Amino acid sequence: MEFDVVVVGGGPSGLSAAIRLKQINADLNVCVLEKGSEIGAHILSGAVIETRSLAELFPDWKERDAPLLTPAADDRFMFLTESRAIRLMTPPQMNNHGNYIVSLGNFTRWLGAQAEALGVEIFAGFAAAEVLYHEDGSVKGVATGDMGIGKDGQPTHNHTPGVELWARQTIFAEGCRGSLTKTLFDRFDLRKDCEDQTFGLGIKELWEIDPAKHKAGTIIHTVGWPLDTQTYGGSFLYHLENNQVAVGFVVGLDYANPHLSPFDEFQRFKTHPAIRPIFEGGRRVSYGARALSEGGFQSVPKLSFPGGVLVGDTAGFLNVPKIKGTHTAMKSAMVAAEAVAEALAHEGGSNEVAAYPEHLKKSWLWQELHEVRNIRPSFHWGLWGGIAYSALETYVFKGKMPWTLHHRPDHLALKKASECPKIAYPKPDGVVSFDKLSSVFISSTNHEENQPAHLKLRDPAVPVAINLEHYDAPEQRYCPAGVYEIVRNDDGSNPRLQINAQNCLHCKTCDIKDPTQNINWVVPEGGGGPNYPNM
Repeated sequence: MEFDVVVVGGGPSGLSAAIRLKQINADLNVCVLEKGSEIGAHILSGAVIETRSLAELFPDWKERDAPLLTPAADDRFMFLTESRAIRLMTPPQMNNHGNYIVSLGNFTRWLGAQAEALGVEIFAGFAAAEVLYHEDGSVKGVATGDMGIGKDGQPTHNHTPGVELWARQTIFAEGCRGSLTKTLFDRFDLRKDCEDQTFGLGIKELWEIDPAKHKAGTIIHTVGWPLDTQTYGGSFLYHLENNQVAVGFVVGLDYANPHLSPFDEFQRFKTHPAIRPIFEGGRRVSYGARALSEGGFQSVPKLSFPGGVLVGDTAGFLNVPKIKGTHTAMKSAMVAAEAVAEALAHEGGSNEVAAYPEHLKKSWLWQELHEVRNIRPSFHWGLWGGIAYSALETYVFKGKMPWTLHHRPDHLALKKASECPKIAYPKPDGVVSFDKLSSVFISSTNHEENQPAHLKLRDPAVPVAINLEHYDAPEQRYCPAGVYEIVRNDDGSNPRLQINAQNCLHCKTCDIKDPTQNINWVVPEGGGGPNYPNM
């Protein structure tokens, strides 16, 4: 199948790119590939959205009934001890006046409808599994994965071969830690002039709570307990419409203690005396998890290469101090689309669209990320060091520092298990705290069981010889879905790693945090994974 532009990924950035292309030139033949069963099925975020990019894309978004239903109202920022909640001054970057609390999945579904109305072809349930190249080395397009391949790697009676989608330009909008984007980094050496990317793991639940406790528009962020002061992270609670509350916890994946479990930290957080009453008497509706790119300005790679460009969180445009990335992802995609459309009109081939990064550097997005570039890495000095430094940059230097702080790779941060204290997590009570498997169940995650595991081990000996021996198998804890499990014989002998790929939420944490980078996350059959209703 041949197109002018193929967009890999049907999230906010991918759909914004497709929409902008059709707004510029309705005759362009544009398609979007989405690995989820439908647009929005794999989308998960807090989310509070800043409307700046949306207003640029659709100035009449309100008349188009965009699902931005709950204006932000009360902002609270709190420091938690084990028994107390101390209200702090809300940092200016976290001022949400004029923003909206949304279901990003529903917002993305709305974007998908706008794209289709403009003539964009959307293929949901098809996972881009391979980048295709011309003989001159430029990107030719992508190929979807075969359907109906059994666990033994042989075609079953349901086998359907993948499809090649050729394009004059391919826009990669895969989201955090894109599996194809990783191969592009290597082939075109796109990361040679930038810092290492650093990541966080966000875990989220959607609740229906007692109407008497619900205050639409309320936004609460916390730092402190249950994390120690050397571990970056915190929580969010957003009161949406219809008595719903989105609650989540983010842990920086540069944490050092291999005994730490982000999932269990989140469950423990909900038992805090200031938090627990919100959820008592309520009902948990959905659960999910997703990694996010936290490196910011200094971790943005080279964005263009022959035949393609990178946009959105696959390139790392999250504004960490704002705790927002939708508006920046959309803006990067819109700038890319404008540059691609111009290139196709004048050049017509698969040349590199070098104008895209140049235009981006002149946009408000580049300035916004540059001003806050040092805040996330300052937390390598711990919670109090990071808060003090961030206040200095925000209120004194106002983002105009003559220096740039550095990141370090997350997987190198882990210490040996013998060097770190074990963490005793309380058992879930089934009221406000839960176990992993019951949580995965309400994410509606499903994969075709008879298919090769999409979680690949580069060396099958490493999980026991290195991870278990030195780090007490941290994959059992950093995975928020119970995918990785050390199993033994009845007498405790012969430990081995069991991979329960059916549970995978596609969060990509294993691909990021594995201490030897032995786990390689690739796409499963299209349509597999979570099916988030309105996360």
